Amino acid sequence: MKRTGFTLIFTVILFFMTPACTEETKYTTDPRANFEALWKLLDENYCFFDYKDIDWNEVHAKYSPLVTDTINRYELFDILGKMLAELKDGHTNLISTFNVSRFWDWSENYPDNFNSAILKNYMGTDYQIAGGLRYLILRDSIGYVYYGDFSSAVGEANLDEMFLHFKDCKALIFDVRGNGGGSLVYSERIASRFITEKRLVGYIMHKKGPGHSDFSEPYPIELEPSQRIKWMRPVAVLTNRSCYSATNDFVNKMRLFDQVTVIGDKTGGGCGLPFHSEIPNGWSVRFSSSPMLNADKEYTEYGVDPDIKQNITDNDIINGIDSIIEEAIRYLKEKTAGSTPSVESDPQQEQSGRLILSYQ
Repeated sequence: MKRTGFTLIFTVILFFMTPACTEETKYTTDPRANFEALWKLLDENYCFFDYKDIDWNEVHAKYSPLVTDTINRYELFDILGKMLAELKDGHTNLISTFNVSRFWDWSENYPDNFNSAILKNYMGTDYQIAGGLRYLILRDSIGYVYYGDFSSAVGEANLDEMFLHFKDCKALIFDVRGNGGGSLVYSERIASRFITEKRLVGYIMHKKGPGHSDFSEPYPIELEPSQRIKWMRPVAVLTNRSCYSATNDFVNKMRLFDQVTVIGDKTGGGCGLPFHSEIPNGWSVRFSSSPMLNADKEYTEYGVDPDIKQNITDNDIINGIDSIIEEAIRYLKEKTAGSTPSVESDPQQEQSGRLILSYQ
């Protein structure tokens, strides 16, 4: 049977990357040895050098003179962290016992377009909680769910309960603003509830040699429809620049579906599947190793554009208004005008009693 989605991705990475993890490396705290080991590890395995037009040899020439025998471990960490920041990649980190290097510029120069205090004006405290999902019914018979972390578990039963709660709603708002990512398993699990047939949702490539351009041909990633309750009524997915990694992947999938409209700001990107390794002194390093492409074989490393661009203004904040939610309500109300929600049995699962929530 052909494997799809996250199972395929995980298998590909293990198969092609595991040999690099089993190479024996002698422990040393020598600054030069660790600098060269980190530079080479990235040189042979990082996946976006060509796409981002990064001259890694030039980066070596820039930071190498800073590495001397007299620097301490904190100074070395700072140098190595700055070298990694040249990649401009939120998936790339150096991890020690005392610090984690990080690159956050992908989101810091953009408006927040999300305010948790204002969100309380819409959600209050009387909402449902199912796994990592918080949800309730807003005005105009529109369901609303906030999912703030793809590391927060969402089970199949959680999704069933949520959709049953919304069975009389005309439309759904799925808000992932501020969600920095997590597990691709949940991205796939949730997105599979919005299709009735298998869909091509993207591609993945793996490194097949040490050269910067040594990649396999793009391998298709297909999403299978869930065998449980599915939602085919209109959906607004709300986004901001802090939607990263698995959240970027989720938005990239959802935007392909006819009933889905993405509203808000451009996502933060992060389409390189991260991989973990170590340098000789025991510090861990995480970096993007396998690029994931969208269904048009395009990179989304720099984010996914919304269908409807909407910002939250300073005046909105003063007045306690989330104009991205308001725009979603306006759009969905107009989209569903004159429509009547229907609940039907899934013809492929009649004996299981599973439902498709759609329109007459």
